[in-house]
Amino acid sequence: MDPLSTLSFPTGAPQMSVDQGLVTAAHFRYIAEHCQGEDAFLQQLRHDAQAAEIPAISIGPLQATFVQILLRAARAKQVIEVGTLAGYSAISMARALPDDGCVRTIEIEPAHAAFAEAKVADSDVAGKVVVHCGSGQDILPTFESGSADAAFLDADKSGYATYLEECCRILKPGGLVMVDNAFAFGQLFYEDPTDREVPAVRAFNDHMAQHPGVDGIIVPFGDGMWVGATR
Repeated sequence: MDPLSTLSFPTGAPQMSVDQGLVTAAHFRYIAEHCQGEDAFLQQLRHDAQAAEIPAISIGPLQATFVQILLRAARAKQVIEVGTLAGYSAISMARALPDDGCVRTIEIEPAHAAFAEAKVADSDVAGKVVVHCGSGQDILPTFESGSADAAFLDADKSGYATYLEECCRILKPGGLVMVDNAFAFGQLFYEDPTDREVPAVRAFNDHMAQHPGVDGIIVPFGDGMWVGATR
C-alpha cells in the first residue's frame, strides 16, 4: 500500500503559510489531470519494456515532467544517471537539455543496457544519451571531477551512499542531486517490509538528511524523490 493514500487533508484551511497541509491520492490524481503526461514514444517504450520482461519500476510521467523542470531551471547540460533500466528517465532528461547537452547513464544489466541503447537510437535525443554498461561503483570513478551539472540515482539502494559521494565529486558546486525511491516502494513505515531494500533506503534517507555537502528535501512524487544541491 502506498502510504500517501492513507493521508487525510486537515479540516479547515491552514491558518498560516508555515502550516503543512497533507495531501491525499485525490490530490495526486488532480495533479495528473493537469499535466501533459507522456507522448506516444514513451508509452510505446513502456509497452516494449514490459514485453521484454524488464521490471516496470521506472519513474512515471509526473515525476519525469518534474525532473525536466528541475533540469531546465538549473540550466543543466551534463547529467549523470545511475540506473538506466529501459531508458525512460534518460530519454526524458535528455529532452530537457540544450542541443549540446548529454546524459551519461549507467546500467549494470547488459540486456537492459542494450534495450535502452536501441530505444535511444530511435528517439528524438539519439545524440544526447550515452549508455555505459557496468556498475556504478566501477564507472562513476572514471568520470572527471566537476564535469556534470546534475545527477539522478535510481539503482540498487545499498549503493546509494557510494554513488552520492562520487556524484558530489563529479558535480559542479551547486549541482542538482535527485535520488529516487525515498519512500522505499511504499513500505517506508512498515514494521515488517517485504522488500529487502527498505532498510537500505531508510539508512540512506538518514545519511542524506545529515550530509555536509548536500542540501536536500524529499518531494512526494512517485515513490518519493530526494531533490538537493551540492554546496
